[in-house]
Amino acid sequence: MRKKQQKKLLSGILLAIGGIVGVKLGARFAFKRFFRKTAKLIMTDEYHENLWEFVTAASRVGLQKIVEMNLRAESGEVVKRPLGSPKKYPSVDNLLFSFAQIATMPLQEKEQVDTSVIIGRKARKPLVLDIPILIGGMGYGFSLSEQFRLALAKGATLAGTAFNTGQGGVLPGERRAAKQLILQYNRGDWSKEPHILRQADALELHFGQGAVGGSFGILPAQKMTRNMRKMFRRQKGERVVYPARIPGIERPEDLLKKVKELRSITDSIPIGAKIAAGDMLEKDLAWCLEAGLDYVAVSGAEGAVKGAPPTLLDDHGLPTLIALSRAVKYLEKLGAKKEIDLIIDGKLITPGDILKVLALGANAVYIGTAALFATAHTQVLKAMPFEPHTALSWNIGKYSRRFNSKKGAGNLHLFLKSCTLEMRMSLSSMGKASIKELSKADLVAVDPFVADITGVKLAHIPG
Repeated sequence: MRKKQQKKLLSGILLAIGGIVGVKLGARFAFKRFFRKTAKLIMTDEYHENLWEFVTAASRVGLQKIVEMNLRAESGEVVKRPLGSPKKYPSVDNLLFSFAQIATMPLQEKEQVDTSVIIGRKARKPLVLDIPILIGGMGYGFSLSEQFRLALAKGATLAGTAFNTGQGGVLPGERRAAKQLILQYNRGDWSKEPHILRQADALELHFGQGAVGGSFGILPAQKMTRNMRKMFRRQKGERVVYPARIPGIERPEDLLKKVKELRSITDSIPIGAKIAAGDMLEKDLAWCLEAGLDYVAVSGAEGAVKGAPPTLLDDHGLPTLIALSRAVKYLEKLGAKKEIDLIIDGKLITPGDILKVLALGANAVYIGTAALFATAHTQVLKAMPFEPHTALSWNIGKYSRRFNSKKGAGNLHLFLKSCTLEMRMSLSSMGKASIKELSKADLVAVDPFVADITGVKLAHIPG
């Protein structure tokens, strides 16, 4: 009986192998036939009938622009491209750190490396953070779902850093989830009651950001849920308009009055501003200094949002590296570097990116895209391959209800922990016990243009 079962099993295995081989050979034959037919058409058809015409056009124009041309032709509306511009700007990629070996000794394994940072040093209640990486503002409704926002807040708390509410206001539960909460003082009319402002650990006036500048935005009524209408205090069928200006600030001088007003409401917390970097950067910074702000967050052109017109993304602003270098030079020229803290953002993804901008003079960084990817992590597989990964994080995403907030918070925490460990190893390799010891003297440039922008020495010139 046992021999019969073994024989039957062996026969089944042989049949299965035969089937696999047959399918493989059949598929190979079919593909070869298809390939020959297609290749012959490409090799013989005149260009006006040839499929290769699209390849030529795509090489000249670019797939990105072809897709967006078609989106414009389909809708007649402004195209809203997610997650920033694909353009390549001068960046920190062309900067390198040195190693400590003999002339300067690296740190030993047991020697501690300090990654803490203080934002708003002049304030009586500054933000004291374990790491120089803050979670940037990504607004509820305008971009993220409630559950995703809570994951960002919890993950930031686990990592010992701050969470920025973004333009979408403060959600129920975010104050409990975030140990250090930066409330973005938006350009709308929500989340501005004194009792809400007093919940914040810092306030940030939202003038603009690198992806869209200070342009207005519209949240259509049909894309609003009941919870969103409650947050933004809108009736069913009523849209939300995000103005281009903060109410009450119609001219530069009004900023001074607004800061004074906010200081009278809040209790000694840092007050800052978020601005997009443009060619009037120094003039904008001058008003921030005049108003006595505790910090300024400068957003480079590589910044991203849920969706923005490609023209604003591709054809406006200053690249992050140039914005940072100009801001630092201006503040140093005025001797104001100790008066106001500088946060930078715009396509800062890796621990190396972050360390380099700190060496160039930033006090801390905001991350957005990196936080989205880290928080979603393997949960994006719930949406892919038939929907984009952001279908899990956007408020109107098809899979947003399937997002596990607790798991997302844990993944963000692990990402930030990993980045911190890597930064500490990098600092140790340079013989530095603190990020505060970093300066641009620790960098060399492998590109003359980047060297000129930053004032960093070219790598081929001996130190």
